[in-house]
Amino acid sequence: MAQMWPIIVYFFLALAIVAGMMGVSYVLGQRHHERATGSPYEAGIVSEGSAQVRFSAKFYLTAMFFVIFDLEAVFIYAWAISALTLGWSGYLEILFFIVILAATLVYLWRLGALDWAPKARRSRS
Repeated sequence: MAQMWPIIVYFFLALAIVAGMMGVSYVLGQRHHERATGSPYEAGIVSEGSAQVRFSAKFYLTAMFFVIFDLEAVFIYAWAISALTLGWSGYLEILFFIVILAATLVYLWRLGALDWAPKARRSRS
């Protein structure tokens, strides 16, 4: 318990700083009471409609694909920095990694996960 006092002091110091900043902003802050103050807008344009709009799952898929391929780019960049020290074994490993990435991309492409356009209706003949 004797070694816990720095953490306790740090906690209360951080709490005091946050409370002090909120108190000073409350005392010195401006108060607006115009009608337009509470209305939300984005980029100067008044918003239209509800904020509870449902988005297609394709938006979320695109975000997940971005995160996945962005992380893979980080791994490839880290490999590129140390490529000379890794030698041929590192080259073969990154080649295998890129082949897996390409196979995943081809799989997603064939699955239709990257298609944004609605599927064309087949004509009855």
